Parts: sequence; C-alpha cells; structure tokens
Amino acid sequence: MKALLTSLFVAASLFAAPAMAEEKKPETKKVCIKTTDAKTGKEVEKCRVVKIHEKHEGTKVPEKAPKK
Repeated sequence: MKALLTSLFVAASLFAAPAMAEEKKPETKKVCIKTTDAKTGKEVEKCRVVKIHEKHEGTKVPEKAPKK
C-alpha cells in the first residue's frame, strides 16, 4: 500500500513540475537617460532595465461627508 501511494505522489509531482516552470516572467524594457559626468563634463548614458506593470481599472474612492 505504501509503495502505491509513493508512486502516485511521484507521478503527480512529475506532472505538476512543468506547470510550475511555465510561470510568466514579467515584461521588461530598457530605459536610458543621458547625464553629464561631474568629473569629465562629458555626456554619459545611464541605462536600466525596468519592469512594465499592468494598469488596473478601479472604482473611485467615495468622498468624505463635509464636517458640520
């Protein structure tokens, strides 16, 4: 009986592993800003990789009642 349960758990973990590996990676983009170097006075590009976040629509926050 233990061997049967063990084999079922192993089989279930084999099928679940590929599903976990297919998680969606966050979308990213490269952003560059031109700045001047303080020591040399030359223009330098500073680049970073940033994540793109989804914008979600929501409901407006109700305004508070005026104080009397």
